[in-house]
Amino acid sequence: MAIAQQKQAYLKVVPERGVVNNVLVVDDSRAQRRILSSYLGRWGYTVFEAESGNTALVICEMEKIDLIVSDWMMPGLSGLDFCRIFRTLERDDYGYFILLTSKSDKAEVAEGLDVGADDFLTKPVAGDELLARIRAGERILKMQRELSAKNELVTSTLQEISALYDSLDRDLVEARKLQQSLVKDRFKDFGTAQVSLLLRPSGHVGGDLVGFFPINDNQFGVFSIDVSGHGVASALMTARLAAYLTGSTSDQNLAITQSDDGTHIARSPADVAKTLNTLMLKEMETDLYFTMILGHFDRTNGKFVMTQCGHPHPAIQHIDGTVEYFGGGGLPIGLIPDAIFDDFEIQISEGERIILLSDGVTECPDGADGMLGEDGLITLVENIADLTGSAFFDTMLWDLNNFNNDKDFPDDISAILLEYTGPSTE
Repeated sequence: MAIAQQKQAYLKVVPERGVVNNVLVVDDSRAQRRILSSYLGRWGYTVFEAESGNTALVICEMEKIDLIVSDWMMPGLSGLDFCRIFRTLERDDYGYFILLTSKSDKAEVAEGLDVGADDFLTKPVAGDELLARIRAGERILKMQRELSAKNELVTSTLQEISALYDSLDRDLVEARKLQQSLVKDRFKDFGTAQVSLLLRPSGHVGGDLVGFFPINDNQFGVFSIDVSGHGVASALMTARLAAYLTGSTSDQNLAITQSDDGTHIARSPADVAKTLNTLMLKEMETDLYFTMILGHFDRTNGKFVMTQCGHPHPAIQHIDGTVEYFGGGGLPIGLIPDAIFDDFEIQISEGERIILLSDGVTECPDGADGMLGEDGLITLVENIADLTGSAFFDTMLWDLNNFNNDKDFPDDISAILLEYTGPSTE
């Protein structure tokens, strides 16, 4: 019988479809089909019958069959071939397949399992054994469908998480732009001194911040800050600290005050650190703290006055290219009430320069268990003594990448290069 005729014949005799556990009995023996269908009907299943493998395939295409009991030996399409084709059909759920056979040879049983059969029943079929095999199939189908439902839930949840992640990622990209905008100028020429800045977060946003600000005709200020932790919270803290230090007047910048004659002058960096420490502990409800170097430079005589608050030691590079560290260490800001901070003064000569670096540089890993360290930084800086400004930082990052075997930096990297070209002749 042609496939189209089989479909028409099936549609005329198909019973009303059940809701749960539709079972298909496939056997060329009408008597055997009736015996099996009688068992299954009494047990509450909706039963479909097919006298051949081809008719069974038609039913499988048109009905949601949960479980199949099929004879192995049939004319035309055997039960084994039917099982093989059945496994290629597109289905939403798994279909359990039981082969009826008089075969007991292990190789033949293995062949049946190999093409996709789940279980076997030996003919003649006993009702209690059939029920036991059906119940076992039900348990497997139940577990499979529960697993599918859970997988659908996981997939749906992952899709929601992915959408949220994409939204967060877009927000972080914008946040990175905003944080980078806190450092409006990466280079400033003050005539007898030049300042260059480097700011490279390890993620979208970071906790490092560097900057400079004018004070008066002779002085300008610089600051290098490293907020504890990483990510959004640290970035928000840097934005708030920037508001305290980036203004150019005494009412906008904590590091600037007014003299008796009304001119702007630098405030003691140690006093500024004390003020920030009080603000962190009394007005900001946060567990964050930060390290900092805040200082002001006089471009007429090369004098640099700073306070060091737990930040890595700054370095001076002499005219001959050699490098040495200076500073007094000090406590981080936001940890200890009434902490004491001190000013440190250093005089540099024409052609010398000061380098302020975050610990993301000295703690840059070597790709294994080591890190750059202070000695490694000295070597690195001495090797690029002839470079200035952005070229200095570009080469420094290149060398750090090579040192780290081109891996991602685990911490933010920030730096200030203050180069003194000589006393003012004005």
